[in-house]
Amino acid sequence: MPHARLQIVVTQTEVDAPADPEVVGTPLAVGKRWLRIGSHGLDDVDLQLAANTGSEPRPLAKGASGGELSRVMLALEVALAGTSPVPTFVFDEVDAGVGGKAAVEIGRRLAALARSAQVLVVTHLPQVAAFADRHVVVAKSSDGTVTTSGLTVLGADDRVRELSRMLAGMEESDTALAHARELLEVAQNDRA
Repeated sequence: MPHARLQIVVTQTEVDAPADPEVVGTPLAVGKRWLRIGSHGLDDVDLQLAANTGSEPRPLAKGASGGELSRVMLALEVALAGTSPVPTFVFDEVDAGVGGKAAVEIGRRLAALARSAQVLVVTHLPQVAAFADRHVVVAKSSDGTVTTSGLTVLGADDRVRELSRMLAGMEESDTALAHARELLEVAQNDRA
C-alpha cells in the first residue's frame, strides 16, 4: 500500500446545558461548552484510510478491504509496540487477502515486531512463515471416530519442505524447494 494515507479524526459532541449539572451522567462543562461523555471519554476517535492516490479517506470499517484492514492494524501495532509494550501479540491470518510482495512485507513487519515482543502468527502464506524464528505445523488426524490435532516444531530441513509444500501445493517440487530456500535466505538476511 505505497500510496495509502491514514488519518485520525478526533471529535467531540456538544450538547445543550443540562437542567441540573449535579446529576450523575450529565454532560461535562469545558469552558463555555457542554460535551457528551461516552463510555470511552469525551473524544470520538475515527481512523480513516485512503488506500489509493486520489481517493478520499473513509472510516476503516466502511472503506478498507479485509487485506487492507489487516495491514493497517499490523502497521499500527508495529508503530505502537515501543510506546506501551505488550508481551505477546497473536495474529490469526493477518495476511488474509494478500500475496506476493505484500506478503513478504507483512513477514518483515511481523519479524520487526518480534524483536520487542513475542509474536504468534497463524498463516497459510510461505512468504510470511519464512520470517518466523520458529515454524510450527498444526496437523489434524482422524481414526474415523476421534479427530485429534497436534503441533510439530520444524527443523531446518523440514521447514524447507513445509515452505515448499505451501508454495507449490505438492510434495518434493525442485522448483518449490529452491524458492523455499530463497525465501528463508531473504528472511535470514533481513535479520542480519
